[in-house]
Amino acid sequence: MSKLIILDRDGVINQDSDHFIKTVDEFIPLPGSLEAIARLCQAGFAVMVATNQSGISRQLFTLETLHAMHDKLQALLLPLGGKIEAFYFCPHGPDDHCQCRKPKAGMIKTIAQDFFNCSDYKKNQQHLKNVFVIGDSLRDLDAGMTAGTQVALLKTGKGQRSLETIKKDTLNQYSHVPVYTDLADFTDHLLS
Repeated sequence: MSKLIILDRDGVINQDSDHFIKTVDEFIPLPGSLEAIARLCQAGFAVMVATNQSGISRQLFTLETLHAMHDKLQALLLPLGGKIEAFYFCPHGPDDHCQCRKPKAGMIKTIAQDFFNCSDYKKNQQHLKNVFVIGDSLRDLDAGMTAGTQVALLKTGKGQRSLETIKKDTLNQYSHVPVYTDLADFTDHLLS
């Protein structure tokens, strides 16, 4: 198994808001998420974050504020024995037509190139078969599935809304996706 887990941020690690997480004070970890990340790290997984952060292009917060949020997360994880190996983010808005914004798989592919130290797309596809992308929205699942990873949906954040959409999915494109209560629940299943 490739020892890599890719997490969405808002709604998976920390509380989410339809009005964006704009300040360090608004960055509040979800119950059990920090401990779950620490357990994954202690089990030998590299944990990375792939997150859309269009609040930057919308001028709701700055790049410095984003880095400060991530510094806060690292500081909270440190005493628990956990860390995020790297943060990948898309600062673009939905109309910017970039390749990194989920549901596109650009961030996932970049993480694979960096983590596996390989620019060969076919080799990375082999590696990605054993990588999990964990999210609370369909765009997280779509990015992971497009990149060829395993995916899992959490009920936290926008997860309940995503489940309602999945229930109406007549193509059954998400029928294989496992659903977990939260990141701690996913971690319990993965490590059991």
